[in-house]
Amino acid sequence: MANRLSKIVTRTGDGGTTGLGDGSRVSKESARIAAIGDVDELNSAVGVLRAETLPPDVDALLAAVQHDLFDLGGELSIPGYAAMTDAHVERLEAWVEHYNADLPPLKDFILPGGSRAAALTHVCRTVCRRAERAVVHLAAGEPVGDSARRYLNRLSDLCFVLARALNRAGGHPDVLWQKGRSVAAP
Repeated sequence: MANRLSKIVTRTGDGGTTGLGDGSRVSKESARIAAIGDVDELNSAVGVLRAETLPPDVDALLAAVQHDLFDLGGELSIPGYAAMTDAHVERLEAWVEHYNADLPPLKDFILPGGSRAAALTHVCRTVCRRAERAVVHLAAGEPVGDSARRYLNRLSDLCFVLARALNRAGGHPDVLWQKGRSVAAP
């Protein structure tokens, strides 16, 4: 791997194509590259979230998620390869249940906000939803492992629950949406 990454500027993408993990080349505007890019952006957003001061268990969970997302990017870069499994999805489901167990039931929709960490977790959630849409779009035209799509769906659920848990841990209430709220002009 070290030799493979020693040359960063290759100029091979100057014509609008990029190489996949199997050695084939595709247009940079392809659905596959869009999905890979959205997953990469999600991984970066999780990295920004991890730069915050977080409870150690949440930071460790997010570190595992970053490794999973890198594996998912690898899966997407090699058509026909599967890195994500049902076990990855089940682990996310267990984390959702664990962190949601102590949260009060929701009676209203919530808005992104509260603590900075919670707000950043909501950014991760929305980027995750976009990555999921990109993978679904890719799967409409090319084979994609079912676990990849399911993983992103569960990860966005986890981000929602973690945002609420981080607000609670930081002493911030959920920011509730107020139906019909109007704001007077200043």
